[in-house]
Amino acid sequence: MADSHAQDIDKHVRTYIIVFVSLMALTLVTVAVAFIEMPVWMAIAVALFIASVKGSLVACYFMHLISEKKLILVTLIFTVFFFVGLLLLPVFTHMDAIEL
Repeated sequence: MADSHAQDIDKHVRTYIIVFVSLMALTLVTVAVAFIEMPVWMAIAVALFIASVKGSLVACYFMHLISEKKLILVTLIFTVFFFVGLLLLPVFTHMDAIEL
């Protein structure tokens, strides 16, 4: 019984270590991308994509959302939907200002 519990803990620790190493690797990728010459809009898009992947890893594993019930996942999806909408709001208002 105790041996099974120890193996279960080892499995979880291994998962956390893999996620941590992935987060560190993505941080290095973010820094490396900062030194690449690219248009500002593309740099922002790449940075947001990498940050989204890192945020998803943190939310799924460290906040245990990967094993949550449907209600919490639906709430999370609505939150992400409205967050993206708020991020796009300045883009839409900027496009209106250009047309005038």
